[in-house]
Amino acid sequence: MNYGLYKRMEIFRAKPATKREMTQFHSDEYVDFLSKITPVNMNSFIKEQHKCNVGDDCPVFDGLFDYCAISAGGSMEGAARLSRDKCDIAVNWAGGLHHAKKSEASGFCYVNDIVLGILELLRYHPRVLYIDIDVHHGDGVEEAFYTTDRVMTVSFHKYGEFFPGTGELRDVGIGKGKYYALNFPLRDGITNENYKSVFEPVIQQVMESYDPGAVVLQCGTDSLSGDKLGCFNLSMRGHANCVKFVKSFNKPLLLVGGGGYTMRNVSRCWAYETGLAAGVELGKEIPMNEYYEYFGPDYELDVKSSNMDDMNSPEYLERVKGIVLEHLRHVGGPPSVQMQDVPRMPVDELVEDDPDEDMDDPNDRRPTRRLDARRQADGELSDSDDEGEGGRRNHASHKDADSPTTGRRFGAAVGIMSTGTTHGVGPSGAPPPVAAATAGPSAGQAAAAEQSDMDVDDGVPLSQAAKNKAAAPAPSTNGAVPAPSKDEAERP
Repeated sequence: MNYGLYKRMEIFRAKPATKREMTQFHSDEYVDFLSKITPVNMNSFIKEQHKCNVGDDCPVFDGLFDYCAISAGGSMEGAARLSRDKCDIAVNWAGGLHHAKKSEASGFCYVNDIVLGILELLRYHPRVLYIDIDVHHGDGVEEAFYTTDRVMTVSFHKYGEFFPGTGELRDVGIGKGKYYALNFPLRDGITNENYKSVFEPVIQQVMESYDPGAVVLQCGTDSLSGDKLGCFNLSMRGHANCVKFVKSFNKPLLLVGGGGYTMRNVSRCWAYETGLAAGVELGKEIPMNEYYEYFGPDYELDVKSSNMDDMNSPEYLERVKGIVLEHLRHVGGPPSVQMQDVPRMPVDELVEDDPDEDMDDPNDRRPTRRLDARRQADGELSDSDDEGEGGRRNHASHKDADSPTTGRRFGAAVGIMSTGTTHGVGPSGAPPPVAAATAGPSAGQAAAAEQSDMDVDDGVPLSQAAKNKAAAPAPSTNGAVPAPSKDEAERP
């Protein structure tokens, strides 16, 4: 708020993900367990805790399921807005929980919001690219899409006697997914220059070879210098350079959070990267605010590199880069996908206007036209009446062509959706940011959910009712992710 970035965004509150929505990836049994366990009754779930890996690294806390629902809901609605051309970039800093598996928690992650967001993107886009710059390997996301060419995963991470112990250079996927999982194992102390020297050429080649319809970038900040659990030596601007570079391709982009265990640096980095997403490069001076004292002793919006040794020799980096690029050559070109109609309901017709809408549950999805009417007017959040027009949008200059998915006209925008206040710790061991996010000029609505029987085509499960109507089917290594039918809950 103190930087005034809200003037360049559309800010929304995401509806928490439902149990049914979570089971698009996670098992019914696992989601049901998460919804029931609390610190009070956890001794009654000893067997389930061992089975689901809940305990040490993934403790039980008050509001656990609410936290999972909020995190997942932000990424899913961000993906939905991207797919419907309501924004160019969506941001959910409360997301990025890339270690969570189908039926177990891992590494402070319980529900994999990234996988759920990608599945939403796959309803409209034939190919989705996932990039991970967390210091830890994005094992949960890679595992979910290890056998499909619909999603390419690219992870730059510390490898060797380091959690989670996966992400070897030779791990490239299997079956149809072979060479669609790319891993760049790094050693301690990598600097901005060396990171850039491998990140940009690899991502450039990925974009050219794979041509994704949308991109998800996991921006874990434990790769910053000085992180309590990390071992890299990136400065804030070195980390943000990855965001800037990926943004330059002008693809629909979902930014999510992730790891980060030195909290003042997490705040600095994500504030700066939010500015980049909104087209603003923030200066070093931090405006006065109620948390100002936490940013001492320098009180600057910056995280500097240290003098730690870089164990990544130029020879090592060139050798690994050569192998990764060789794997990419096997891809040959963008894989083709047979596209079909996306089952959808006219969301605006689901709920009639209600004169008593102020009494509505804020978590209920409401029609787009109602939420558009309630969105703040330009300048409503301005700091003063005489501030001028600097922070106000000219809507006449933000009109795009008719949306191919809705026939309506939308202006491209960047923004943050408040996903509410979580009740427990996040992946970084502290409450996630109050504002987690997506962007776009209108909020959404979902239909009632009813899941039909499943069928499997080419290893990709489909709802029986949607076999002939769904967009290109969503992949799953475990055959447990149905594509939404027309009667199923749909993100706005």
